[in-house]
This record gives sequence, C-alpha cells and structure tokens, in this order.
Amino acid sequence: MDQKSIKVYSYRWVVLLIYVFITASICMQWLTFAPIAREAKEFYGVTSLQIDLLSLVFLAIFVLVAIPASYIIDTFGIRKGIGFGAILLGIFGVLKGVYAKNYDMVLVCQIGLSVAQPFILNAVTRLSVQWFPLQERATAVALGTLAQFLGIIFVMLSTPILIAGGEKGERIPYVMFIFGIISLTAAIVFLFFIKEKPPTSPSTHGEDKELPFSEGLRYLWDKKDMRKILFLFLIGLGVFNAVSTCIDQICETKGLSIDESGLVAGIMLISGIVGGIFIPPVSDRLQKRKIFLIIAMGGFLLGLTFFVFFKDFNALLIASFLIGFFLLGIGAPIGFQYCAEISSPAPESTSQGLLLLVGQVSGIVFILGLNFFGMISFLYILLLLSFLNFILVFYLKESPFMKPIP
Repeated sequence: MDQKSIKVYSYRWVVLLIYVFITASICMQWLTFAPIAREAKEFYGVTSLQIDLLSLVFLAIFVLVAIPASYIIDTFGIRKGIGFGAILLGIFGVLKGVYAKNYDMVLVCQIGLSVAQPFILNAVTRLSVQWFPLQERATAVALGTLAQFLGIIFVMLSTPILIAGGEKGERIPYVMFIFGIISLTAAIVFLFFIKEKPPTSPSTHGEDKELPFSEGLRYLWDKKDMRKILFLFLIGLGVFNAVSTCIDQICETKGLSIDESGLVAGIMLISGIVGGIFIPPVSDRLQKRKIFLIIAMGGFLLGLTFFVFFKDFNALLIASFLIGFFLLGIGAPIGFQYCAEISSPAPESTSQGLLLLVGQVSGIVFILGLNFFGMISFLYILLLLSFLNFILVFYLKESPFMKPIP
C-alpha cells in the first residue's frame, strides 16, 4: 500500500484529545502530594517516607500490573483496555476526595488508582498505530506522552495555590475532592466518546499486524536495540520518576521554599511540553530518530549536572528547563515511537509497557536511595548513570522505518 493511498480520519484528533484528558487525570492523581509533602506530613501526622509512599505505590503496582495490562490492551483493544482503567480512575478518584482526611483510606485509593495507571499509559503507541499514519506517529505519541506532564504540572503549580490560606494543610480534602471530580469527568468522556479504530487502517508497513502476546515478548528480548533502549529508559525515566516524586524534599535540602520548589518542578514540565510540541514533528518530517535521541540524552545530562552541583534558585530553574526539554520533550516520546518501530511486529503496548515498567522499577530504587542515602548524595549516583546513558545512545541503530525524504 502506498502512503498516498491511505485514508486518514479527522476523528483521530478527537481520540487523541480524549486520551490526553484521561492520561493527564491519572498523572494528576499520581503526584498529588509531591509538591505539598511538608504540609501533608503535618496534616496526616505521618513521616516523610509515608507521604512518598502515596506516590511510590504507583511505581510498585505498575511493576505488577504493567504486563497484564499490556496483554489486555493488545488482546481486547484500547476501548476495553483503557476503559477498565477509566472506570477505576473515576471510582477511586472520587473516593479519594470523599475520604481525604483519612491517610489509610487515601493510601487505599492510591492503590486503586495505581492499578488503573498502566491500563492508560501503556496504550499510546497502540493508539497511534491504530489511528495515525507513520509520518504523524511521533507527533501523536509526543502529544499523548505530554499529557502525563500536563497532569503533573497542573498538580505541581495548582496544589500549593489551592491549599494556601489553610493551616497545616487543612484545605487538602477540598483539593482532593476537586481532583476527584476532574478524574470522574475524564472517565465519563472516555467511555462515551472513544472509538477502537477507524474504518480503514493508516498502516503502510504492516505494523498493525501483530505477533501473539507471548511470541511478541520473546521477539522483543531478542532485539539488541530493544535491550539498549530498555536500559536508556531504566535510567532516564527512573531519574525523572524519582526526582519528580522527591522534588520538594530535594529543593528543601538546597534551601528553597515550597513555592520555589513548585516553580522548579513546574518549569521542568513546561519545558517538556514545549519540547514535545516542536521537536517530534521535526523528527517525523526528517524521518530520523537516532540523532534526536542523542541530542536528548546529551541535553538531559547537562541539565542534571546543573541540578546536582548548584543550589541557586535561578541555576536550578535552568537545570529544570534542560531536563524537561530534552528528557521529557524529546527523549520520552521519540524513544517510545523508536521502540515501537524497531520492535514491529511485536504488540505496541507491550513494547511501551516494558519501557514504562523498567522506569518504574528503577524509580522505586532511586526514590529509596534518595531517602536512605541522602537527597544530594544519591543525586551524584544518578548523574553517573545518566553519563552511561549518553554513551550508550550512540550505539543504537536508526529505525528501519525511517527513509530519507527527498
């Protein structure tokens, strides 16, 4: 089939927008307490580690549920797969708001929400293959991935503002209820308006024809570049998960106020959105993936270096901008799409699920390292691992789907 002969449908952008809404909502629930860790600790009368646990549980549950979630998405489709996650998001998002004064109930709701997360996040590359032509897929994956950052940035910037005026976090239940209503709305919109796939396929390379799930897993592991990209996400995504979870405590150690730490976190996500809007479309147009991954890992390493060695607020803002722009805006979305291309015909949600899985596992380890070895001391270890990432990315091969455009 020639690329010029395929038919694409405008409803693909509606599907993507719906996915963006529900993805942003689940990530909003994930890091609810990260920017207000100090207030939450006082409000619930618990330790810092117990507050981190409210975010850490998302990483731990992801490890257990990622592969089953990918299997369900690949077997039953995005409507049923993501739909199951949407139902959990709506139910536990509202319950979390209703029982927000009780730490134990909030933890139970976080567990329920964390089960929903892989059913939502693991589907973006499959959705892009189902609905978008090859020359738009990095863009679609970027927008779907950036939805995660939209949810996180909303939390990082809005939560400190919304709880302001109350003593010792007494407005936390009010904020949690607002977030619950947003999550329920996202779930309802998804269930009513999502469609599985268009009437005709946008595939030009047969990438919508997939191997069975178990055979696909074996195929993925046999690919050398797949193992390399897994290591890249093990470090890169793991560092982001750890830093974003512990951002308030890291900034506190460096002498920043809660408002300043919120800005540092917010700039990281804003720059990620900016990078994701402008750079993946260039990758699509140039039909290149590897060079953009090299640029991403180099810029991320520079930003993390600034983040580790400087304490000044302005320097940390610059570091945060670099980390967000290169790691979140370029590395993550192009890395997801690169992985889907080099691993075809393995199921897309399986390959993406594995990338997210390794990032969650390392994120757990890195969060524990930050808590037990010291926020600043352990950052030096993360910097060393990121340097290894930068070296490894040069050994990747270009995507087999990329052809120079005259």
